[in-house]
Amino acid sequence: MTRGMAGRENIWQVAVIGAGIAGASVAAELAALGAHVLLLEREDQPGYHTTGRSAALFTVAYGPSVIRALSRASEPTFRGGGDSGLLSAPRGAMFIARADQADSQAALAEELGPAVASLNAAETRALVPILREGYAMGALIDRTASDIDVDALHRLYLRRLNAAGGTLRLKAEVTGLARKGGDWHIDTTSGAVCAEIVINAAGAWADAMAGLAGVAPVGLVPKRRTALLVDPPAGVDISGWPLTVDVDEQFYLKPDAGKLLLSPADETPSPPCDASPEELDVAIAIDRIQQAAVLPVRRIAHKWAGLRSFVADKCPVVGFAPDAPGFFWLAGQGGYGIQSAPAMARWAAAAALGLGPPADIADEGVSAAALAPRRKALAA
Repeated sequence: MTRGMAGRENIWQVAVIGAGIAGASVAAELAALGAHVLLLEREDQPGYHTTGRSAALFTVAYGPSVIRALSRASEPTFRGGGDSGLLSAPRGAMFIARADQADSQAALAEELGPAVASLNAAETRALVPILREGYAMGALIDRTASDIDVDALHRLYLRRLNAAGGTLRLKAEVTGLARKGGDWHIDTTSGAVCAEIVINAAGAWADAMAGLAGVAPVGLVPKRRTALLVDPPAGVDISGWPLTVDVDEQFYLKPDAGKLLLSPADETPSPPCDASPEELDVAIAIDRIQQAAVLPVRRIAHKWAGLRSFVADKCPVVGFAPDAPGFFWLAGQGGYGIQSAPAMARWAAAAALGLGPPADIADEGVSAAALAPRRKALAA
């Protein structure tokens, strides 16, 4: 409920829809700024969908320029202060290229600049010895990239929300959203609530949530990403291997708890759903990686899928909807929502409360125009 407003004791200042990493982090930052915040989650646990299925890596050499800027601004949260334990020791992220991918490698090197170093064929294969001899002409590597403990990061924000007086409500699927008398009236499966501001952090369901509120969509497309775990080659120590990504993002592999995580880096459009892997995508992952590496696959230890949601320019959508007062977008993070969450949450919380942008994030090159719900790239 809002502070010091006679007759409005039952109105929340901000209701955040979706308790994945986006919703949990922005809710925590809002509460830390003094807002009275309600975080609504349809499932019986927060982070059930994309957040809970993410094997995220922190790297400043990944994603569109605004994502890289948000990641740079997020780095202090991951690497310093009182939040130790969020990152592993540096693993590295290596982008490998065949001879016919030389143009792709050159373009990526120009785009990433000093964030990456170049490796020749021998140096590339020395880091991941199962690569077939002659397959990769070389690679680019970000040696600072580290695994993110996604669960620890998510729980950190939920603890911060609770400590700052915010409320998390589970099993509260939003079934109705309407603007009445200057407030948002929100029907949920656990009862109705009212809020001055609604933050749409519903992930793959964000456009559907906008439709429920009568707000124009932003063209969000959820895309399925498949992953599987297999045994490494017998007797091979994989613990020091970097994340290895095809420079055109046709596949990737990385060590994960003593096994190898493989993915075809698929981006198959999907309706919002509880995603599950398809056998064809699993087979494609194995085939692509076996073309690049000597990796017998005798069994699959585990397989899963999650949805990564994109708009046309693959950059996040953060800001108030121009066609609905008090309706705030926090969506379209694609595959970068974990690594950029600390800065994105601070930026979104400040914008939602009408505060100036955090200077350290703006200094990295982030602007409201690059994130705006009605920016030119989304006009179509």
